Amino acid sequence: MQEETDITHRDYAIPEKTVRTVKEMDADEQPREKAEKYGCRVLSIPELWALILRTGTPGYPITDLCRDLMKMNKGSLHRLERRTRKELMDLKGIGMTKCIQVEAALELIKRYCKEEIPEEEPIRHSNQIYERMRHTIGNIDHEEIWVLYLNRRNQIIKELKMTSGTSTASLFDLKVAIKHALLENADGLILCHNHPSGSKVSSPQDDKLTQELKTACNFMNLRFLDHVIVTANGFFSYQDSMKL
Repeated sequence: MQEETDITHRDYAIPEKTVRTVKEMDADEQPREKAEKYGCRVLSIPELWALILRTGTPGYPITDLCRDLMKMNKGSLHRLERRTRKELMDLKGIGMTKCIQVEAALELIKRYCKEEIPEEEPIRHSNQIYERMRHTIGNIDHEEIWVLYLNRRNQIIKELKMTSGTSTASLFDLKVAIKHALLENADGLILCHNHPSGSKVSSPQDDKLTQELKTACNFMNLRFLDHVIVTANGFFSYQDSMKL
């Protein structure tokens, strides 16, 4: 079947009825407000284009322009991709800038589809944690506590700095650590903090925090894999030392 490629202003004329501006629409009808409230997944393709192209022309809001843009392509992004710049600019409100924006968005789609999903290396031993965190907290002059959240395959899905303290201590909110585990749908976690003094010996306070977090994780059916104390020249692992 022969593709229809001819585009005329007559085919996509603007209705003569009064057209509301985006600001005059109800909040739930405005693409940006809908995206903020519900997320971009609820938006139609024309509404997504409206977020990208942003502005229309007097009497012809961007939402109407983008509906006409997809209408002229029978609702198909594949058809849209095959349009030349001249064909796109035959639609009122589309100039060179918007043509390039459309091309850039479609190019991003193609590159996204071709991209291989990077595979996070599973955490198998404490040295991986040390190598990951030593450049972040190993040589700073104050204590920081971090939590690494893992999925069922022991891949890190999020790193979160919980607190930053003094050269000798840092407060830790147990409830916040567990809350983020639930929000991230994590299966397990690893606790990390540094000793600015360089000591690779755990303190009684470290031991107490470790046991409290272990108890909380057991109660919430979360795996507590390790607590690693990081310094500039080495580390201490509760798991390796059988203190967990």
